[in-house]
Amino acid sequence: MTGTQRRFAVDQVEELPKDLLELGTLINDLPVSLRQQLESAYTRVVESTRRRRRILTLVQEALGQLRLDMKYLTFDLDATRDERDALLDARDEMED
Repeated sequence: MTGTQRRFAVDQVEELPKDLLELGTLINDLPVSLRQQLESAYTRVVESTRRRRRILTLVQEALGQLRLDMKYLTFDLDATRDERDALLDARDEMED
C-alpha cells in the first residue's frame, strides 16, 4: 500500500463507498506530480464523506430514540386517560 491508501486503517476503508476507494487507487497510480495535486482534494472528499456518514448515524440514532420516546409517551397518555375515565366513572357512581 502506498500514498493515500496507507493513511486509512482497514475499518476506515470499509466505511468508504467503493467508487471512492477506486478513485483513491487510481490517484495512487498517477505520476507523483499529478498525485500531489489530487491527494489533498481526495482527502477532503474522504473526510467529508466520513463526516456525513457520522452525522447520518447520529440522526438515525436520534430518530430511533424519538420513536421509542413517542411509544412511551403514547402508552403513558393512554394509561392516564384510562385512569381519568375510571375516576370519572367512580365519581359519577358516587353522585348517583
